[in-house]
Amino acid sequence: MIGELDIKQANQRIRKSRERKHILKELEFSTIEYLCPRIPKWITPDKLTIIGLIGSLMVAVSMILSVSNPYFLGLAVVGFSIQWFGDSLDGRIAYYRNIPRKWYGWALDINADWISISLIGLGFYFYLPSYKFLAFIFVLAYGGSMIITLLRYKVSNEYIIDTGILGPTEMRILICIVLVAEFFIPNSLLTFISIGSIILITMNIYESVNIIREGDMRDIKEKRAKKMGIVL
Repeated sequence: MIGELDIKQANQRIRKSRERKHILKELEFSTIEYLCPRIPKWITPDKLTIIGLIGSLMVAVSMILSVSNPYFLGLAVVGFSIQWFGDSLDGRIAYYRNIPRKWYGWALDINADWISISLIGLGFYFYLPSYKFLAFIFVLAYGGSMIITLLRYKVSNEYIIDTGILGPTEMRILICIVLVAEFFIPNSLLTFISIGSIILITMNIYESVNIIREGDMRDIKEKRAKKMGIVL
């Protein structure tokens, strides 16, 4: 039986596993802290990753089915909920149980995220037959933000997946709200993807410039240190 002290230590490991800045940070952490001790032992971090991918696949399938029946948009909301459950808890449950595999988990998470975005983009592709190019732009914009996250990690050693006050959780909630609105107001999703992609691309460009500048400053710093015989 896990004692109160053990639970507190486990929760501290969860919060320290990744720096977050998004607006729903505290609510999400509290939810994860509530769920972690209630997840059966046989559900491993890898299984949670698979659950997250199943949620993404459900989103894609529901979007395709929604072309002929808009009621399937509700299934996409369920899919995003399942995706959040798997994607948010796979790494956190590992830290909670004190069995983290930092580099394995990091590599697996990046690949799972890319597959998820591709699946969701595929769903948008079929749902918006007259605007298929927007699905490509959406995947391009979100994929670009993933690349920027990796660049920032390499240059500054900071692994931050949030864009300002918005993180993946907020994005899922926004998309779910738009999916519900789409049922009552057609083309809501089209408008959201169009505006969202433009905003995301603009932010990607801004972040890219900052990272390049930071990389330049790091090069200068390392060259100066090398001349002085200092190892950074």
